[in-house]
Amino acid sequence: MGCPDGEVGTHIDRTHRGRLRRRVCPKGDLLASGSGDKTIKLWDTGTGKTIRTLEGHNDIVRSVAFSPDQQTLASTSVDKTIRLWNVKTGELLKTMKGHTARVKSVVYSPDGKWIATAASDQTIRVWDTQTGEELAKLEGHTGDIEALALSQDGRSLASSSNDTTVRLWDMTLTKSVHTLRGHTSEVDSVGFSPDGKVVASGSKDKSIKLWDARTGNLLRKLTGHTGRVESLTFSPDGKVLATGGGGGDTSIRLWDVTEE
Repeated sequence: MGCPDGEVGTHIDRTHRGRLRRRVCPKGDLLASGSGDKTIKLWDTGTGKTIRTLEGHNDIVRSVAFSPDQQTLASTSVDKTIRLWNVKTGELLKTMKGHTARVKSVVYSPDGKWIATAASDQTIRVWDTQTGEELAKLEGHTGDIEALALSQDGRSLASSSNDTTVRLWDMTLTKSVHTLRGHTSEVDSVGFSPDGKVVASGSKDKSIKLWDARTGNLLRKLTGHTGRVESLTFSPDGKVLATGGGGGDTSIRLWDVTEE
């Protein structure tokens, strides 16, 4: 989920004691960060000050995601757990266990009733956010799953893996419908266009690929990064794709992805 339009320039105080792993700002007034110091911090984006610190994970926090109503925060960790937190009070609501390796990514459904998580155990698991029950386990990748993305209608899930593929899943049937092949190294990032018609993937092979979400066909290949492509997001109108480099490439690139 990308950040909304707004003024840029607020300084966020560096109070984590470890590497920041992920930041999320769904509505502009609140930001969450997970860190190598095993904590999660909630920030006021207007002042840049810490609102509260959430403690409970026993290892590095790999990803965080707000519920659509911004009342709950989900976090995943190298400790193999997923935790749900009350944003207002900081109370730990639930701890979900089932993955057998580090949990790298989490996404919320549009109605907030379920989350999907991905891990180094090569599985995606779907959880009921009210009960904490595991609803489904999606299997097919043959390597660590690096990232997840959900279409805005919640019907399609994309997963990227170090097995060099991207998989598309029908969440109404909880089954894989396409395996996207073309990258030559691990795929670090993935995202849907706002209309759900295009999937973008970024890889350690330094390329970005655009795929037809319905057919799984490759639409375009974008090159220019000099290192791996660790993050990406579409603009709200879907016309621009922003990508962030890694592995020595510190650039952020903007791509015109309107139809040629």
